[in-house]
Amino acid sequence: MSWKDKTCFIDLDGTMYRGDELIDGAIEFIDYLIAQDIPYYFITNNAMRTHAQNREKMERMGFHGIRDEAFFTSAMASAAYAKRYLKGNKAYYIGQEGMKEALLEQGFIIDEQEADHVFIGLDVHASYEQYCKAFNLIQKGATLIGTNADRRLPHGDGYRIGNGAIVAMFQYASESEGLIIGKPNEAMMKEALSFAHVDASHCVMIGDNLETDILFGIQNQVETIFVTSGVHDEHDAKRMDIQPDIIVHNLKELI
Repeated sequence: MSWKDKTCFIDLDGTMYRGDELIDGAIEFIDYLIAQDIPYYFITNNAMRTHAQNREKMERMGFHGIRDEAFFTSAMASAAYAKRYLKGNKAYYIGQEGMKEALLEQGFIIDEQEADHVFIGLDVHASYEQYCKAFNLIQKGATLIGTNADRRLPHGDGYRIGNGAIVAMFQYASESEGLIIGKPNEAMMKEALSFAHVDASHCVMIGDNLETDILFGIQNQVETIFVTSGVHDEHDAKRMDIQPDIIVHNLKELI
């Protein structure tokens, strides 16, 4: 079976763009999927944006024809997983509008005093006091749930600190491992497949990060396409002994 016969799970940061910079070949690839009627979803560890904010960001870069429903974030997966498997519907969160939207969509009540769960997503405006409030709730028994464990995020010519570093801070301070939901974890795949109404054997994962995107596919029996436009390159694949099914330098090579 060719990857063109499958549903494409596509990463965003480092695959479609770096920060606010468009990656060459990304628009052409999405236009090709739309023209060929190949189903696709953007599966991202970035928990900051809402459905609409994700679409609007891509439209500003020149993408068109993308639906709000095409985005599945680690915030959505975390909220869905907690709703499905954990008790309690009161939540506190570190995060932005995407985290809040995901929690409300799953029926959680935002409670700063008696939260059952504390969700940790990246918030570039979070304060020390917010961190302390989240920490204290975890100390009182709330479940620590990290939306993802990304080490770093591609941005321009460099990188920014990823949510994984923030989650690690809470794990260290609270002496609690908690739960990590985002790529490459199985929980993220289960929720993504449920969201897309598709089986793993009929998907292909496309991304730039070997530790998240490519391991996400490998560990969950999904075919992988590695594009060297973001965090890692071919030398990293050999060094880390992570072998994708297909390697490309530009997504236009797949057209």
